[in-house]
Amino acid sequence: MNQERVFQVLVGPHTSEKAAIAADTSNQYVFKVAVDATKAEVRKAVEQLFKVDVVDVNTLRVKGKSKRTRYGMSIRPTWKKAYVKLAQGQDIDFAVAD
Repeated sequence: MNQERVFQVLVGPHTSEKAAIAADTSNQYVFKVAVDATKAEVRKAVEQLFKVDVVDVNTLRVKGKSKRTRYGMSIRPTWKKAYVKLAQGQDIDFAVAD
């Protein structure tokens, strides 16, 4: 996978309380990924970018919510997130990625 596609697949880390609990208990990290990204692409992108061993990847689509605005109803975009499980003893520091 070329370097350009790596940055297209991984949009960024997803930070939430549930993501922090998953990172602490089961060594899983949550990423926002492109809607057309596959599990294999997510695995390769994380391994190349953070230089870690990925054990498992689970993906899901988050359906966009309907929101009421002053102009009527609008729908937020649907997006995809990936739960990436790393090998034992490895972790990702989002502050430094080299």
